[in-house]
Formats: sequence, structure tokens, C-alpha cells
Amino acid sequence: MARSAAARVAPKETIFNPSKEDFEALLEESYKTHGLQEGNVVTGLVIAIEKEFAIIDVGLKTEGKIALKEFALAGQAPKIAVGDSVEVFLDRVENALGEAVLSRDKARREESWTRLERASEDKSRVTGVIFGRVKGGFTVDLDGAVAFLPGSQVDIRPVRDAGPLMNKPEPFLILKMDKRRGNIVVSRRAVLEESRAEQRNELVANLKEGQVIEGVVKNITDYGAFVDLGGVDGLLHVTDIAWRRVNHPSEVLSIGQSVKVQVVKVNPETQRISLGMKQLEADPWDGVATKYPMQGKFKGRVTNITDYGAFVELEPGVEGLVHVSEMSWVKKNVHPGKIISTSQEVEVMVLEVDAGKRRISLGLKQTLENPWHGFAAKHPVGTLIEGEIKNITEFGLFIGLDGEIDGMAHLSDLDWNEPGEEAIKKHKKGDRVKAIVIDIDVDKERIALGLKQVTGDPMESLGPVKKGDIVTCTVTEVTDSGIEVAVGELKAFIRKNELSRDRAEQRPDRYAVGDKIDVRVTNVDKAARKIALSIKAREIAEEKDAVAQYGSSDSGASLGDILGAALRKKAEKTDE
Repeated sequence: MARSAAARVAPKETIFNPSKEDFEALLEESYKTHGLQEGNVVTGLVIAIEKEFAIIDVGLKTEGKIALKEFALAGQAPKIAVGDSVEVFLDRVENALGEAVLSRDKARREESWTRLERASEDKSRVTGVIFGRVKGGFTVDLDGAVAFLPGSQVDIRPVRDAGPLMNKPEPFLILKMDKRRGNIVVSRRAVLEESRAEQRNELVANLKEGQVIEGVVKNITDYGAFVDLGGVDGLLHVTDIAWRRVNHPSEVLSIGQSVKVQVVKVNPETQRISLGMKQLEADPWDGVATKYPMQGKFKGRVTNITDYGAFVELEPGVEGLVHVSEMSWVKKNVHPGKIISTSQEVEVMVLEVDAGKRRISLGLKQTLENPWHGFAAKHPVGTLIEGEIKNITEFGLFIGLDGEIDGMAHLSDLDWNEPGEEAIKKHKKGDRVKAIVIDIDVDKERIALGLKQVTGDPMESLGPVKKGDIVTCTVTEVTDSGIEVAVGELKAFIRKNELSRDRAEQRPDRYAVGDKIDVRVTNVDKAARKIALSIKAREIAEEKDAVAQYGSSDSGASLGDILGAALRKKAEKTDE
């Protein structure tokens, strides 16, 4: 590797034998003359290529050699030939073998740092090659300088396989660099985002509302799908996929599917693009009022059930709501899911159409027979019915009737003689009872029943009884405060002080159950269905009649004689 003899041997004109100090001074002067100092980048000439090394002449006594791989980018073949001028790093002027120690890698690294610092300041892109994996990311060769590429900065979206990106030139942006520590952090994602932003700006600027374009479904969410329009994404909302109800976009779309969409709205400031598919089809709501007239009956499919009702699809894109109140004639306060089920085909009646608001109100129960009408036709007022007590409340009994409807017997219609609060205690849930239909209100869905009406009105059994009449009654119960008697089918109570005009005779124990006694009617209250009776009043009335009939001021008869005569006359009539 020594120079040629002509280059190595000086002319023998002068014999010079320098001392050691003189030699060092001459050598130093030689370095200064040539400007070659260790630790600097110098220009060299490729004079030969031997096996895996390139022989480089940098103007020193001896050449240096550099491995060919230092002239190659990662994953590529070295690009160097004899006669090429190259920049190399002078590590040492001469090693133990008398060779110059050179490095292309160090020269490139020095060049790269200078260039990279300038690119970092300018925020311009640099080219590098991803050549290795490390914890948390990758290593990148930036023409001699090794940089770190975090995994999150490889692409806009997570990259599962980075193989296709390895060992090939890629653009990067420098995020951070520290020459003292030799650290450089780069990002490929930032470059992609810049490019994407540029493409997006250009594409958004060219988009017009109403424009129809092709796209590819890129992602699907619960609320819609993102469609790639060629570098920019637009949102296809779930409500704009089809005129009919779409519960989830995946029912209609799949990732990677090509779709034709219409640009619904473009916001240049936020660069948000709204897309629609249904807009490319005819609106099924056009002429819906004519197609589905009021009171018309149509078949449809249940598409969704909520707490407040169910949605029924009459045709693709046209749905109506059956409110929970329009589902059943008899099932009140029941969740719609207990009456119908999703995907069930049902017949409904159109109750109201509002094409402007795209609303149709439907009724399910209107297509079925109204059990209230059926009951009224079969059981008019006055009909005797029998049913089971379904519920007992503080105001009456609810009795189950034909057609799964209920009628109510109010407290006031439970018993003729007892207060309703007492009479209701005689009944329990599940008992079967007979009742009379008192009233039917089909519109309000109410049926009034009466239990006491089954036996007839006891007041009617009295006949034309009025105040002052004398009637015969039967003792039914004896108490300390008086006696209970029955007049026909009506019961009454005679208090103790009404048992006799004579205080000593006002004793209930004088009577026994089953005794027949005559009493005077002191009051008749048909509204309250009560009659007041008194033995005392009868005796006083009889006394007055006797005095009027037998007594006179000049007869000389005593009151006792008059009463005795009257009693004997009455006894005679009784015997007859």
C-alpha cells in the first residue's frame, strides 16, 4: 500500500539527517501545509477496490482503507468506483501498520448532523431508511446518523406489520435532536399527516354539496361509517344510510366495501364532510298521505320496541309509531314488548299522518274488535252477569267480565242494608259473584255493576207505605239498646225509648225473635233507603183515636173506660 518508488524517494541532491525534534517539526509543518488534521472530514480519492475494502488516498504518506459496507445505505449495495472523490473522516494519520485510519460512516455522520440540524430548524423533511427494531420502535439511518422512530410515529394508524417499510427510503420529520448525546427522534406519521392535510385541503376545496362520488368504507361505528374519498374521510351517518330504519351500520355496510355516496354537507373550516346514501334513492315519504289515508288498515313489520310504543315499518323507509295507549283495548300500563315482538307482522290502522314531520301515528287495537262494544251488545243495562273478583279497592270491587274487561261495583251498590265499608269485608279476591249491569260507557271504557240489585230493592217490598201508616213487622234481633225488625225485605231498628209510651215498659227483653208486632211509620227516606218505626208512636196515636171516637165531655166516662172500650173493639176485630 506504499506509494510508488518515484513518489516515495526524494531526489538525492542533498543528504539530510534530521534529529527527532526536527522530524516532528517537519511532520507537523507537513500537516499544516496539507490541512490534514485528525478528527476532521477530508476529501479523498478512490485509487483501488480490493475485496471488501476501498483504498483511499487523502494526500498522506500512506493510503487508508474503508470497508465497502460503509458506502452503502441500509439494505442496499455499495455505490463506489475507482476514481470517485469521497468525503472521509481522518481518525488517525497513521496506525501501527503505517496506514491512515479513515471512516466513511463518521464522515457521513458529521455531514448528516450538519444537514439534519439545518432540516430541524427549517422543519423540512429528511430521507432515511428503517433498518432495525428496538424496544418501543425502530432505528432509522439518516445517511450516516442513526435516529429513533417511536412505534406511535410510524403511521397515522397502528401498524401491525412494519416489514414492507423496512430497508427502503422514506421521508421523515425530525421531532427532537441532541448532538451532544447523539440522540435523534424522527416521525414518519407527521409527514403522512402533512401530506394527507394537503390532499384533504385540495379535495375538500373541490367537493360540492350534492356531488356524487365513489368511496371505500374505512371504519364502522355505532353511529355511522367513515368513507375514504381518496385521501379524505367523510362520515356517513347511520340515519343517512337508508330511508328505512338501520339499527347498526354493519347491517348494511362492511369494511372495504365500495359505495356510491352523495356529499350532503361540507364545512371548509373544520373540513368535516357529511355523506349520504339514501339521498341517491327516491324519498318514500313523497305522497305518503295519499298512499296511507286516515282510517286505512295496512300490514307492517315491527322494527323496534320502546317503553312508549312500537315502530312498525309499512314499507322500506316509512315507519309509523303505535303508541302504547293504542296497542290493546284491555291491557293497560303493560310494556309493549309483552303485547308484540320485534319482526312480527301486524295489521295496523292509520290514525294520523304528518308528512312534513315524517310521522305516522298508528293503532293496533283499532284493527281488533272493541270488547266494550261487544259487551254492551251482549249484556245491556239490567242484565244479570257472573264474574270473578279481580281486585278489591277502597271504593269498590273490580269484577272480571267477558272479553278480558273489568266492571266495577261501587261500595254503595254492594248491600241494601249495610254500609259499603262493612259490606265489602264480606268479599275476597277470587270469589265469584253475581251482579246487575247498571251502566255502560263505551267511550270511557267503564262498566258499572251492582251486587245489591240482584235481590231487588227492599223499599219496593213495602208497597205504598207512608208516614203515619201502621205496619206489622217481625222481630229479627234483640239487643240492649232496642230491637231489629223486618218489614217485608227491609230491616229497621226500633230504639229502646220507642218500645212503649210507658217508661216502665220500654224493655227490649219483652220481645223475642219471631214476634209479630204492630208499629207506626214515623218517617220514610227513600233516598237513604231507611224507614223509622215506633211502638210508642202507635200507642199515642191509638189513644188519640180512642179519645176522639169514644170520649165526650158529658158522657161521664173516664179515660180508662175509653181506652178499655177501644182495646176491646180492636180485639174483637182481630178475633173476627
